[in-house]
Amino acid sequence: MSDGRLNLHPQSRVDQLLEGGQWTSETIDAMFRATAERRGDALALLDPGNRAALAGGTARRLSWREVASEVTALAARLAEAGVRRGDTIGVQLANGVELTETLIAAWTLGATVSPLAMQYRDHEAVTMGNAAEFDWVIAARAFGDRHPADDFAHLREQIPTVREVFSYGLAEDALAENSTGVTNLFPTPATDADADFVAAYRAENPNDPNDCVSICWTSGTEGVPKGVMRAHYDWLVFSMVCQDASATTTEDVILNAFPMINMAGICAMLLPWVRTGCVLVQHHPFDAPTFFAQIALERVTYTLAPPALLTMLLHNEDLLSKIDLSSLTRIGSGSAPLNPAMVHGWQDRFNIPIINFFGSNEGVGLLSSHVDLPSPDDRARYFPRYGAKDTKWSIGLSEWADVKIYDLVTGEEITEPGIPGELHISGPQLFARYLNPETLANPFDEQGYLKTGDIFEIAGDQGQFVRYVDRSKDIIIRGGMNIAPVELEALIMRHPSVADVAVVGDLDDTLGEKVAAFVSLHPGTTLDLPELVAFLREQHIASYKLPENLRVLDVLPRNPVGKVIKHQLRKVLAEAQA
Repeated sequence: MSDGRLNLHPQSRVDQLLEGGQWTSETIDAMFRATAERRGDALALLDPGNRAALAGGTARRLSWREVASEVTALAARLAEAGVRRGDTIGVQLANGVELTETLIAAWTLGATVSPLAMQYRDHEAVTMGNAAEFDWVIAARAFGDRHPADDFAHLREQIPTVREVFSYGLAEDALAENSTGVTNLFPTPATDADADFVAAYRAENPNDPNDCVSICWTSGTEGVPKGVMRAHYDWLVFSMVCQDASATTTEDVILNAFPMINMAGICAMLLPWVRTGCVLVQHHPFDAPTFFAQIALERVTYTLAPPALLTMLLHNEDLLSKIDLSSLTRIGSGSAPLNPAMVHGWQDRFNIPIINFFGSNEGVGLLSSHVDLPSPDDRARYFPRYGAKDTKWSIGLSEWADVKIYDLVTGEEITEPGIPGELHISGPQLFARYLNPETLANPFDEQGYLKTGDIFEIAGDQGQFVRYVDRSKDIIIRGGMNIAPVELEALIMRHPSVADVAVVGDLDDTLGEKVAAFVSLHPGTTLDLPELVAFLREQHIASYKLPENLRVLDVLPRNPVGKVIKHQLRKVLAEAQA
């Protein structure tokens, strides 16, 4: 347990935002219990349709009462094992009933959850486990041909703070052949004794909305993953922003295809579900036939989808003729700039508005809904400029947040349209701090605004919008997953043939970007892509980080101070695709 997981925000900020009504005394777990009590036997939660092939067991459909009962039972088992308020639990579970229940059960006990992508392997598990000092781990018994819980058991000596490794899944799920060191837990209804035990625990250990709920990981330019620490206070107000933009209500059926490890899955899907009591249909990993079948079968009304998928689908008449999208009333998209033609196409052909999201784990919350920006062209290109004079927006955050743009050279605030600069944002949705902040640059400016590192400019005939220009960081976004080039470059440099390396994003119609590596080699050596991929696999990194393009150059282009000129490398890739 780490006391640093409690009381994240300074008391002065808490007092100010409570007095202003931006924050409330609610906690996520208490909101869940109230919603479950209100919704009772109404349908609540569905497993992915391909669960049996992916993780074993039968896909389940649970009511709110059934989910709440299983959450209570799991909380009881974890508390009996010693989990306490302020502990940190590393969680590696795919989207589904078990992950949803695990998050709520952990928060019921006041524990901090650090959710890990299913693609993460030994390298990422050890790095993040030690950085966050995991007290406990809850992982899947099976995921495809892997056994994540067993993998964590074998890493215990490399993550010495871990006290116990749990698996959580159905009794018929496939078990690892050698699960020594794993305590297997199973979804079961709570007994009266479980309910009494958990109620007594909560009475003795009441949650504070300023306690750390999650540590989500975001890649930085330093190549070291940064842990974003968030409390009940800021997560709940941030989720209201997503709920405002999507207009999610109790009557909705929402399909979540984004892993519940960061802002998209937690803030835009899980927490609006907790608040409204709608139906949450889980999906993971992305599988097009399963995804479209779920939309048709469950009569999904709202989902999130990456821009590349929406563009591809819009131009695939054969696929469109075979799927039923008639239940959809709107779609959220983001993680990359939206093509106005794509937004137009969905609205003109299917009367489905695309909601434009620009978010981050830290609390960037720019959202363009069809209510505020009815024009598809405007919605694709612009976001509301919070704080703009004489402008009102439907999103509640616009009353509380402010955005400013600063010149990257002079540091002066930019107030005129058409001049690019770094976006700074304020508001009650901002995170408290990074894990181990003493090792990182301060992400906030002197006024307490978050320095986003993203380049925007003021736009609109009244300066009422901001327009995204570019990423100031070199992060590669592959299918919604962030990849830090510096981290990958460091691993590639370990290859004995590599003398120099630079990693950049290679545009891809389906994934948004793929990883391209440019290397120069030591004299007399050779290297091809299969050899490099095999080398990186031996270092147990996540598969989505593996390069899919390798270019060997005599010398990498560098500027006078020795920095690789990456835009020249991207130009090489673009010319090859032309």
